[in-house]
Amino acid sequence: MQGFNTLLYKECLRFWKVGFQTVLSPVLTAVLYLLIFGHVLEDHVQPYPGVNYTAFLVPGLVMMTVLQNAFANSSSSLIQSKITGNIVFVLLPPISYREFYSAYVIAAVLRGAMCGLGVLLVSLPFVSFNIAEPVWIVAFTLLGGAFLASLGVIAGIWADKFDQLAAFQNFLIMPLTMLSGVFYSIHSLPVFWQGVSHFNPFFFMIDGFRYGFFGVSDVSPWTSIGVVTVCFVVLAVITLQMLGRGYKLRA
Repeated sequence: MQGFNTLLYKECLRFWKVGFQTVLSPVLTAVLYLLIFGHVLEDHVQPYPGVNYTAFLVPGLVMMTVLQNAFANSSSSLIQSKITGNIVFVLLPPISYREFYSAYVIAAVLRGAMCGLGVLLVSLPFVSFNIAEPVWIVAFTLLGGAFLASLGVIAGIWADKFDQLAAFQNFLIMPLTMLSGVFYSIHSLPVFWQGVSHFNPFFFMIDGFRYGFFGVSDVSPWTSIGVVTVCFVVLAVITLQMLGRGYKLRA
């Protein structure tokens, strides 16, 4: 396990040494969303009975931050290593592809969780709520973060330059995140768009995570955890196959 521990330490140190950019910056962005949307819609929208809009918004922003930063960590690390050429120093040591995958995913989940916790702590002066089901919060944080970290590994392996990675993030990750119910309940949408939302795995991550705070959600948390688990397993298998074959990593 020495190779795995070293790689995990390297990945964690990579984002921690630039914490202002990798942790504090996403927290600031989420807080700006909270201030702007909360101020504009607080008196006009009540998503759930007895839950004001600002309180509803916070879990969505926390989970959005977790997902986006988990993806960013694993994908940016791989693409930077490929472009600079130092990926060879990771591939040459006797580290199995399972250890390789685990180190990148765990580091990405850790960064996402730290960013999400930062958003939650900074939002406390603006809203108060009782956490109804903390187990669900932890479960969706870990599964959602691992799902996006795996997707980040795939994107980092596939992309040959930063433009390709940016396209992956701007045209897939960002739209799916913004249309996942972070800023609204899907019950406020027309029936057709409610159905479309159920094909977005990000919706189940956000909705299940929000259930942990309020004990209410748009769909059953068991349905959400099932969908997220299946999606993660599928992505994990695909990622491990790519790593096992050395796709775009080994000549």
